[in-house]
Amino acid sequence: MLRAADVEFAYGQTAVLRGVSLAVPTGGFAGILGPNGSGKTTMLKVLSGTLKPSKGVVSVDGVDVSRTARHTLARRMAVVPQETHLAFDYTVLEVVLMGRYPHLGTFEVEGPADIAIARDALAATGTSRFEDRLFATLSGGEKQRVIIAAALAQVAGAAAGGGAYLLLDEPTAALDLAYQLEVSALLRTLQQRRPITIVVSTHDLNFAAGVCRSLVLLSEGRVLAAGDTGDVLTPANIRALYGVEADVRTHDGAGHLVVVPIARVPAAGEG
Repeated sequence: MLRAADVEFAYGQTAVLRGVSLAVPTGGFAGILGPNGSGKTTMLKVLSGTLKPSKGVVSVDGVDVSRTARHTLARRMAVVPQETHLAFDYTVLEVVLMGRYPHLGTFEVEGPADIAIARDALAATGTSRFEDRLFATLSGGEKQRVIIAAALAQVAGAAAGGGAYLLLDEPTAALDLAYQLEVSALLRTLQQRRPITIVVSTHDLNFAAGVCRSLVLLSEGRVLAAGDTGDVLTPANIRALYGVEADVRTHDGAGHLVVVPIARVPAAGEG
């Protein structure tokens, strides 16, 4: 289980997270939602151990993340950033092999087993055909799949034992509609086939409704609501979080909740 208990964090004098608690069970699929500045990305970094909270504890299976060696944690937990920029021209296979770094000793290079794991991750994300392509030549959606493949290669050993975690920051933000649907389907399929726990931060309510089984709504660094997606994603909560009236209902074709924004709620003092 991935758990945060009363987490606080600030950049200098600016408080960003204020007493945030959440729990994602092993095998769960959780979404962190909120408007700009709500603390979503910061929370993801705190969960991954990249940032250390000023108060509170983040733990994985009861072990404090801050007391865990970085390479040990990296073998179990991988972060997929919103955008990936590489300093040099790497092939797709080379990018995925970067995920194996936490498993290598000093000056050790990837061996046949690492290459096999990388190719398995490429196959799992439908990107095997790009193996020899330069990463920079891929489309946005193709790049996102490759970075997810690198994350899978990173946590491959833990996934085999049921203890792997994928944390994704705005995984569909820069993608067109077709690729958004592809990434959603990919994440659902990966979790069906591999024992991994997934946490995403996102602005996209419909993406969250389609893939997440639980949600945490952040407002100004505090938890506004948390629980099962169907219980949390309500018109009242959307109004409180975004200041928007929305229609929320189950769509027969989609098979899950769909959110239709209707109108912005006037702020106090507006006509």
